[in-house]
Amino acid sequence: MKQRHFSMLREFHLADWFTLANAFCGTGAIFAAMRFLQDGVVRDLLIGMALIPLAFIFDALDGRIARWRKVSSTLGRELDSLADVISFGVAPAALAYACGMQGGWDWIVLSYFVGCGVSRLARYNVTAEQLAGDEGKVKYFEGTPIPTSLALVIVLAVAALQGAIGENLWLGMIKIGPWQFHPLVLMFAISGSLMISKTLRIPKP
Repeated sequence: MKQRHFSMLREFHLADWFTLANAFCGTGAIFAAMRFLQDGVVRDLLIGMALIPLAFIFDALDGRIARWRKVSSTLGRELDSLADVISFGVAPAALAYACGMQGGWDWIVLSYFVGCGVSRLARYNVTAEQLAGDEGKVKYFEGTPIPTSLALVIVLAVAALQGAIGENLWLGMIKIGPWQFHPLVLMFAISGSLMISKTLRIPKP
């Protein structure tokens, strides 16, 4: 068992460790959101939000390092997708929940956002080779890449710094049927819809 464990580690390339650092940051952001809900210390929430830009940096570096060293693998691609789901899908949704988007309709929208992110990454992994063409490089993204959810976290961070969280959340709250709905959560619905769009094509650097 131990020999298999070290064998798997030997299969990791330098870029893969940066990918794992991305996932580490995303997981830390989720724990920070949970800590804020437990203790109510805004600093914990802000620390969690600060980890998402750091995850973004690691996500950018792993691709650059892989191209620099001319090393890529199916393992690396799958690792990258899983890390992105954590850092740019689940973590932003958890931070939004911690900021006050806790109504039943909010849950549905945030779950939709995460589902769109998962679908977006799965579609990219399946179609990457087809989109790459003869040059072996993907020229464009279909739909917005999931790391664009960093923009949502920045909005949440500004709100937190201004004390506009919880009952003071921007745009307030309305009651629709049995559940609460915070209109600010619609930015997650828009972001998720843009991710799964097949008509929106964004050039890949």
